[in-house]
Amino acid sequence: MTALARVPRRGFSCRGRSAAVTGVLLLALCAGLAGGCRSVETRQLVTRPVRHSIRGDNLLVLSDFRLPRDHPVIEDLMVLRSQVHEELALPESRSDVVVYIFNNESEYRSFLETTYPGLPPRRAYFVGTPKELAVYTFWGERIQEDLRHEFTHGLLHASLGRVPLWIDEGLAEYFEVPGPRPGTVNTEYTQKLSALLANGWQPDLERLEQLDEFAQMQRVDYQEAWAWVHFALHSSPDTRQSLVDYLHDLPSTKKPTPLSQRLSQQVAAPEKRFLGWLSTLSGTRGFAMSADVETEARTAGRETVDAKAAADFPGPFPAFEPSGSTIQQAGFEQPAAD
Repeated sequence: MTALARVPRRGFSCRGRSAAVTGVLLLALCAGLAGGCRSVETRQLVTRPVRHSIRGDNLLVLSDFRLPRDHPVIEDLMVLRSQVHEELALPESRSDVVVYIFNNESEYRSFLETTYPGLPPRRAYFVGTPKELAVYTFWGERIQEDLRHEFTHGLLHASLGRVPLWIDEGLAEYFEVPGPRPGTVNTEYTQKLSALLANGWQPDLERLEQLDEFAQMQRVDYQEAWAWVHFALHSSPDTRQSLVDYLHDLPSTKKPTPLSQRLSQQVAAPEKRFLGWLSTLSGTRGFAMSADVETEARTAGRETVDAKAAADFPGPFPAFEPSGSTIQQAGFEQPAAD
């Protein structure tokens, strides 16, 4: 991004995917959001869509076409907000997340090119500034998937302010997959991680926790981050509480105890338990919940379902190109413009 110089750690977060997937850009420039300050030059030459608005809890949706409040896209975001807050027991949000939905991809691209020149093409971006936590996207076939991921980023930063790279992405991937309740399994990730394990790869949460630049994140890191989040939230009440406590410490503690240490204090050999959990998920369709992961790993069936592919970042965008997603969307139709 040409208007942005390198900034101190935790001053600028960014998340990007291939052109077929969404991206996120967090310009957290002041301590109220992520610590440290740096000005950003932008050219405001394209108007944001603001003709119509819908407000919900911690949510403001703006567009130039009229969306009914009971539209499935809006209702899904409102349900997602409740799921994120309830699942993670998040503290009260500090601000709303503003979602700008452009009429089409052309208008969206024009806005980004003039406002944030140099950004690579992505279907959606999350941009956080001292004034606003904003999601930008356009109405397309994957509107639900895009909004769920970016809105999750917004909710996390609205409640916690500073969010480490790996957990920010892991949680966004976790909540992106739609379902009646959180925890739907990303079987594409579990299958790929299982294949890597067969070739000698080993999970390493402590290594993930050391990644503080987006350019360091590789495809396998996104997959592993999602898997650790799923493991922590669903393998046992103790691991779940460890993750929740970790998140609660982020706003008030400069250097909170890493989740890896918390898990080691709660369960014996967390890496082995994680591997058992991953084995369980690799043979699971849909939601998985078990306290005895080794038993399920031995007895679970081996059916395969394709699911979706899956921030502090000072530096250039990496060449991160995850594979496409086959999550079934709801076939949302765009309301006619006024």
